[in-house]
Amino acid sequence: MEYKDYYKILGVDKNASQDEIKKAYRKLAKKYHPDANPGDKIAEEKFKEVNEAYEVLGDEEKRRKYDQFGNMNFTNGMNFDPFQFGNFEFRKSNNGFSDFFNMFFGDGGIDLDDLFGAGGGFKGFSKGFSGTRAMRGEDIEAELAITPEEGLEGVEKTFTIRTGEGKKTLSVKIPKGIPEGGKIKLAGQGKPGIGGGRSGDLYINIRFKEGKYKLEGNNLIKRTEIYPWTAALGGEVRVQAPDGMIQVKIPAGIQTDQKIRIPGQGYGKTRESRGDLYILIKIVNPRHLSSEQRKLYEKLKATETD
Repeated sequence: MEYKDYYKILGVDKNASQDEIKKAYRKLAKKYHPDANPGDKIAEEKFKEVNEAYEVLGDEEKRRKYDQFGNMNFTNGMNFDPFQFGNFEFRKSNNGFSDFFNMFFGDGGIDLDDLFGAGGGFKGFSKGFSGTRAMRGEDIEAELAITPEEGLEGVEKTFTIRTGEGKKTLSVKIPKGIPEGGKIKLAGQGKPGIGGGRSGDLYINIRFKEGKYKLEGNNLIKRTEIYPWTAALGGEVRVQAPDGMIQVKIPAGIQTDQKIRIPGQGYGKTRESRGDLYILIKIVNPRHLSSEQRKLYEKLKATETD
């Protein structure tokens, strides 16, 4: 709802006398009167605003109640939720005045005397507005790291978060193929409500950490170690892929950090949406050489040239 600054509408100071308010009203009413501005919709709206402002400020009792808003620092045109003032039923009116007027000065609206003490201060909550309206708790967010294989499988994860009320341990089912940055909603696990209002929700933001695979977009990277002779001569190695063990052909002369692409074996929710699997080659030496292997290496070393 839009807050109405009646003083600003009439162009008078908040300390203006009743005579000054009346003079300002008459001047503006004459200026924006429909008879003086036939067919001018803007002037018509101004005329309505001026009349509404005078309806409040021209009445000493209504003005007194209106001035009780002074401590709230509202500005003309500001939107606010009127139901933060309490739990009540608001009935629309066809009197030509705004919802703001009808809410605080019309029949069936908020009784301002019930909201403020004799000194103009708020009654009720120490840090807010009075009233007993139930308010929903705030939503909160947390981050959960999973591996690509957990995302492919769709596992259930248990995690602990720290809230203003201490630690809370929860379980969440990871949907198969959830993307990086995907969110999972846990209803009612956010901050508690006020005045009997329901709790907010908890949103789990998913990020990926490296496991058996590393995730890059929808592609999976699998590090695979091979011996120098396989790299030099070529061959085959068995590799654990998401769908089971596969035989991967190694081309002769492959180098460390080169990749071999396996189509359709990457990450994704469905088979059609899955990316590719890339075998990342790392050439390693045996930790222990047999006597025959040592002799062969020595022969190779003897063939070195500049």
